[in-house]
Amino acid sequence: MKSLKIGIIDLVSKGPTNTFWARIMHANLASIMPQVVAVWCEEEGHEVQLICYTGSEKLDKELHAGVDLVFICSFTQAALLAYSISNYLRSKGVITVLGGPHARCYPDDAVKYFDYVLGLTDQSIIQYVLEDCKPHKMIGHYLSATKQPNELPGVRKRWKFIEPTLKKAPFIKIVPMLGSVGCPYACSFCIDSVIAYQQLSFDVMQDDLKFLLTKFKKPVVGWHDPNFGVRFKENMKAISDAAKEKSFTFIAESSLSILTEDHVKTMKQNGFEAFLPGIESWYEMGEKSRTIRLTPTQKLEQVSEQVNMILRYVPYIQTNFVLGLDSDEGDEPFELSKQFVDRSPGAFPGYSLLTSFGEAAPRNIEYQREGRVIPFPFHFLNNHLAMNLKPKNYEWVTFYEKVIDLTEYTFSKKAIYKRFISTSRFTSKWMNFMRAVSSEGYGRIRFFKKVKEKLLNDRSFRGYFEKETRQLPPFYQNIIQKDLGAWWQWLPAGALDHDENAYLHKKADVTSV
Repeated sequence: MKSLKIGIIDLVSKGPTNTFWARIMHANLASIMPQVVAVWCEEEGHEVQLICYTGSEKLDKELHAGVDLVFICSFTQAALLAYSISNYLRSKGVITVLGGPHARCYPDDAVKYFDYVLGLTDQSIIQYVLEDCKPHKMIGHYLSATKQPNELPGVRKRWKFIEPTLKKAPFIKIVPMLGSVGCPYACSFCIDSVIAYQQLSFDVMQDDLKFLLTKFKKPVVGWHDPNFGVRFKENMKAISDAAKEKSFTFIAESSLSILTEDHVKTMKQNGFEAFLPGIESWYEMGEKSRTIRLTPTQKLEQVSEQVNMILRYVPYIQTNFVLGLDSDEGDEPFELSKQFVDRSPGAFPGYSLLTSFGEAAPRNIEYQREGRVIPFPFHFLNNHLAMNLKPKNYEWVTFYEKVIDLTEYTFSKKAIYKRFISTSRFTSKWMNFMRAVSSEGYGRIRFFKKVKEKLLNDRSFRGYFEKETRQLPPFYQNIIQKDLGAWWQWLPAGALDHDENAYLHKKADVTSV
């Protein structure tokens, strides 16, 4: 096998941007798998260049000349940018490969625009692509492993590719680490719901932590585990054995079932300063918060009390909710969330609109069978710009009215002030304030209001939401064109549309065989 020039592009932005938030935070959103693939490619003897695309890079100029093969890692919201980049590169004779969440969720669409599309990816999959390495013009070659890898290159091995990305972050520099893959829970909307939980090597974890202490006085580590700390004692021992107490600052997404007071005390001693637990619903998924047998009101009381307890030990917590679940009905779910804002003023609530991401979860087949999935372009499938499922128990205008009301309540001046004074650290205060007054708070309120106005006053716009037409409203196409900027001209024909029921059709074809 000849030595190849390989480019790897990690898309953390869905288009060119130079906002303050992007300059400060986008480099800290780098994914781990592009770095892993870079290590594997080098181990096979190839020349590798990795670019973390934060929105300011000129990809057509930064990629090395004469590149033979380019891997692109993309979430679904950046898929149209990925398609455009692939179209541009293929026009230059470059072989393109798509990996990441979008490749797993929408493989049948992605193969139209890439030579290779990778689902679950291990080293043998990468070796096959490197050896085969040829164009597949009509339809790309889809490859997927049967499970997640048993082990992955750690920070020490990935450092060559981590360091240049961190240099793009001017202030906060978060090192991405992974202690486990898969998840012990089975949330109906989650891409990890069918991936068995698997702890990665504690020896590698400990070695990586010791390595980071040679690079930073006090490293900041973001755990990318879908649910950190399931094997709690072993994880804490690996951390405490690596260095003395509070040598690190850790950020983790852990369930409330793990974040008991004893565990939080231990985690505080080991440097954990931010948690992102999923509450998700007042009616469902009680396993994640040990509230299965509680009424919604009882769950509110218990969760609020626990969140306030956590904030006595750590300075930052983001609580994640999903709006529009089939169990939601009437005013109550939104009013309960308002009460949570009042009862736990120091928490930053993160609201997601229920979204069906293709093949991400088995429940999506049922949504497709019910005819509820709307073919919104991938650009808007980021859990807040569009809900691509018709709500089960709400009309569209009513639903958006309730979402707007809750969001305005959460980011009112009163709530922002209470969140500010209820937060202990300046960095946490700054983060909460910036998120509230930027696109995540005020920006979403403005956007939701525009959508509601269109639903009320534009019949064709409402018809798209009601699945009476597949014609994309100009409102959405204009946003895509603006966001893609110069990459719009390279967007392949047909990329704005996709088969929203592809998963159902695939299952039906398999069954018929």
